[in-house]
Amino acid sequence: MLLPNVPALILAPMEGVTDAPMRALQGELGAFTFAVSEFFRINQTVPNKTAFYRHVPELRNGAMTPTGVPVQVQILGGNAGRMAEAAVVAVAAGAKAIDINFGCPARTVNRHDGGATLLQHPKRIREIVGAVRSALPSEIPVSAKLRLGWDSIEPIDENAAMAAEGGANWLTIHARTRSQGYAPPVFWAPIGRVRESLKIPVVANGDIWTLDDFRRCRDETGCTHYMLGRGAMANPRLARQVARELGIVSEMTDEPDPDIDWLQQMKRLVDWTAVFEERRPGQIFHRMKQWLNLAATYGSFARFDSIKRSRSVEELFEKLPEPV
Repeated sequence: MLLPNVPALILAPMEGVTDAPMRALQGELGAFTFAVSEFFRINQTVPNKTAFYRHVPELRNGAMTPTGVPVQVQILGGNAGRMAEAAVVAVAAGAKAIDINFGCPARTVNRHDGGATLLQHPKRIREIVGAVRSALPSEIPVSAKLRLGWDSIEPIDENAAMAAEGGANWLTIHARTRSQGYAPPVFWAPIGRVRESLKIPVVANGDIWTLDDFRRCRDETGCTHYMLGRGAMANPRLARQVARELGIVSEMTDEPDPDIDWLQQMKRLVDWTAVFEERRPGQIFHRMKQWLNLAATYGSFARFDSIKRSRSVEELFEKLPEPV
């Protein structure tokens, strides 16, 4: 799914944001090499295949979005045995690759022995990755998502080494600590150091908002592989720009990109939500406002104040003008 010397651009798993309809919509760009699902939390019981189908409906379609983007299943938990069993069920349901979340900073998740809390226990990272790796056929890739550390950036070297020892095929590293959450600054340089020390691919992630940010991240990390999350949502043109820079898509132009057609973006999200019928109607309206708020906060969308009090999809559409 990820080749050492072949550039790749990956759609980040964002809990409550990059669900199946959003993954399908982002896949229309033709920019992403693959997407990673929102995490599936593995608690006291191992989920069955039906649960995985609900969480990652693309598993019924060869683990691929309707727009042709492969989807990797991400799992989260602290019990190595149950994580391994869950990975086996996911593969039986159709997963082609498994990612293990050691990066989620949410307090609720961390209090229940999941996500970034494992960054404080390097040997457990190796144990969990090793258990999942050993439970699956060799042709199924296993990767791990890490942050730089819990409250400092130094632990990334040991934690990354432990994940590699456990058998991870590649690592994705978010360039912050858990204590930072999503607050600045990001520290890209340690990602480059890990990339140089390990013999597996490393995906750089964190605060790539613009093409210039991407270039700085590339300069500091030397990576071939990148993950976009909030930046791709705030600026729907960014993924295509980065993909062109990486050589994933070939067309180049000196003309400025056209204005973002936010009305069309929202309509396409509604269309894709209808494809995945298990999504409740109320979710799509919340998701649209959530997306536009992100674009207003971090991107160029300047009309959020005029739409934030909308009470329905139809009212929101009325307040989103067509681009000129």
